[in-house]
Amino acid sequence: MGLLDTDRRILALAFARMADAAGNSFLIVVLPLYITSGVVTGGTYGLAPALITGIILSAFGFFNSALQPFAGNLSDRTGRRRIFVIVGLLILGVANFIYTLVGSYNAVFLVRIMQGIGVALTVPATIALVNELSTAASRGGSMGVFNTFRMVGFGLGPVVAGGVVSGGPYHLFGVDMTGFEAAFYIATLSAFVGMALVYLLVEDPEVEDLDAEAGESFSIAVFDREREDKLLDPVFTLGLASLFMAIGIALLSPLEHLINTTLGQTATMFGIEFSAFVLAQVLFQAPIGSWSDTYGRRPFILAGLLLLVPTTLVQGFVTTPAGMIVARFIQGVAGAAVFAPAMALAGDIAHGRSSGTTLSILTMSFGLGTAIGPLSAGYLAGVPIPFGTSYATPFVFGAVLAFLGFLLVYSQVDETVDTGGGSSHAGAEPSTAD
Repeated sequence: MGLLDTDRRILALAFARMADAAGNSFLIVVLPLYITSGVVTGGTYGLAPALITGIILSAFGFFNSALQPFAGNLSDRTGRRRIFVIVGLLILGVANFIYTLVGSYNAVFLVRIMQGIGVALTVPATIALVNELSTAASRGGSMGVFNTFRMVGFGLGPVVAGGVVSGGPYHLFGVDMTGFEAAFYIATLSAFVGMALVYLLVEDPEVEDLDAEAGESFSIAVFDREREDKLLDPVFTLGLASLFMAIGIALLSPLEHLINTTLGQTATMFGIEFSAFVLAQVLFQAPIGSWSDTYGRRPFILAGLLLLVPTTLVQGFVTTPAGMIVARFIQGVAGAAVFAPAMALAGDIAHGRSSGTTLSILTMSFGLGTAIGPLSAGYLAGVPIPFGTSYATPFVFGAVLAFLGFLLVYSQVDETVDTGGGSSHAGAEPSTAD
């Protein structure tokens, strides 16, 4: 499925997510600088500024991830996705603006939680809409297109953010603003642009309720009670694999200083290495997602998880910037092979209005992994191993998790696409949305 063949409503959601992701990724660069700039003061409780910064940054991931299943379930129960996306983006935009008004650690922490609430409302409902606006034959391609736009926004944000902060102060339309304020205003505008796109171009689809009890009660199935030869629920298993993948992907950022010192490189080169992963995601998400509609979801998920093992491990042992760029790029290809097919497989399994709850398990897991990854990297970087550099241990840990994810998916997840061999999961039914 090409870009021109994608439902315009899915494209609108993708553009909205791109704008939102660009604004959010702005804050990846801006918030640490803002918190340590001297503008934010008071309420440290005796903790080091670096630790306070880590707590504030991680709060978003943990709070956002914890709320996503509940928000997804609530959108299932109401049968209305669009309003959750709009309200979530509104909350996110207001939170981004409030950063310009606060000056204490406590206040910044509370605003970060507010951001988490906004994203928790937005993400499950958005993914559910993409799922319901797709057919069984196009779901992988739709998920790939959607995530491609998200990664474009995520990749552009950090590139622009540093220049915006360092280029201040500004005087625009008669208003004086610092570089930080300009960055927060751009993040605010991005959220509001996404909200406007969804409001103007997206409507809730008419989806047949295949399961009369879908969304009526909230629960996450851990064990599979339908397949006698499997222990774990397939969506829960995919959630674990997504968690492990996200942890491995997120190990790099907190080790920037160690990596730059070991490889003898500048911060600019580190940024290129970080962006190599994003570039691979942008290039391969859509085609791999589309291929999974034809050749099946499971082979791509397994191949991606298996490829994550060496590409994560080698990042702790490369000795040149070029080696790190190659490792990150191929890791991005591996991540692309997992993300869209896994979301599509979970979407195949979801029945009727249960898409929000089902798919939120994967989005929650990925978000939780991006929060756990930096914390585990910071802790494990000081743990010695008999071989490798001083920061190799986190990458060994990430590689082990990726292999565990591969084993879980191989043993617990069935194919949902009938590729001619009749191996599709009996419970997977195509969406009835056009």
